[in-house]
Amino acid sequence: MANQTVLCDIGEGICTLTLNRPDRLNAWTAEMHSELKDALYQAGADPDVRVIILTGAGRGFCAGADMGGLQAIGGGASPDRKTKTQAGLPGGSTLAEFRMPYSYFPAIPKFIISAINGPAAGLGFIIPLYTDLRFAAESAVFTTSFAQRGLIAEHGVSWLLPRLVGQSAALDLLCSARKIRAPEALSLGLVSRVIPDDKLMAETRAYARLMADTVSPRSVAVMKRQVWEAAFQSLAEATTQANHEMELSFQTADFKEGVAHFLEKRAARFTGR
Repeated sequence: MANQTVLCDIGEGICTLTLNRPDRLNAWTAEMHSELKDALYQAGADPDVRVIILTGAGRGFCAGADMGGLQAIGGGASPDRKTKTQAGLPGGSTLAEFRMPYSYFPAIPKFIISAINGPAAGLGFIIPLYTDLRFAAESAVFTTSFAQRGLIAEHGVSWLLPRLVGQSAALDLLCSARKIRAPEALSLGLVSRVIPDDKLMAETRAYARLMADTVSPRSVAVMKRQVWEAAFQSLAEATTQANHEMELSFQTADFKEGVAHFLEKRAARFTGR
């Protein structure tokens, strides 16, 4: 997975994917879109990967869509909405909702953490919302920016954002397109943790290592799928699904290992089976 616009590093059960156009604040292109999707699916299928970290190279996370592409659309070019269709991954959600051009993140059966290291605007604002957890550097700045470009709430952000920050705050961020800094993002629930810039990756990796070393990857995959799919279920449906998944869990090697390592007072050796 050696790519140009997305860098990949795998070690100690963690796959770190880095958006790699630092001279353009990692502005989004069709090539980056394709490479990131391929990299996430490959990491999702790799048994050696337990957790995925997504971050940006240089001083920004992602400044949104490359303005050259937007200018071409404004000049009459048709936007390229094509995307490769990928087969579902074992353990990942199979809902149609998670097969749209940008909504596939919940279908990846690995926990995905965004380490937001600087400006996150437009598409760069939306992408972290599809990940499972968001950590922000103290210098991070967020803006939806769409209203300032004559655009609308695209790629599912009108569904995602109110579920994280509430309807009023979502309308505020979308319709004003104002910039907010990391402390306000934390107070709104947009991110889960604000970390000093020079410690962002170390603390994100420490959290990822905790997951990679101490919890069952099978349990994580199932719980991730349960939580994302619950938005489309009634309480009865979610409970029925949970009861079924619990019965399946009792039959797994990871369940036996979970009990054994606790009783034997040793480190866990989960296999994901």
